[in-house]
Amino acid sequence: MTSNAEINSLAPDLDAKSYKQRLNRWAIAQLMPNKQLVIVARYRSRSDADGHLLFFKQQSPEATFVVIVDKKEAESE
Repeated sequence: MTSNAEINSLAPDLDAKSYKQRLNRWAIAQLMPNKQLVIVARYRSRSDADGHLLFFKQQSPEATFVVIVDKKEAESE
C-alpha cells in the first residue's frame, strides 16, 4: 500500500498555488484606436465572457471588444 508521502511526491509541483489562483481569468477588452487594450470586465469561464461579449457589442456597436486570457491578473495573485 502506498503512503501519503509517496503519493504527495508523485503529485505535480503547482508552486503551492491555491485552486482559485490557478483558474483561468477570462476578460473582455476594448481595443482602443491607439491599439491599446483596456479591460472592461473579468470572468471565471470562457462561456460567461463570450455571453457578455455579445452584450457589449450590442451596447456599443462602434467599439471593438475581444475576449482574452488575463495573464497579468492571474500571475499577480
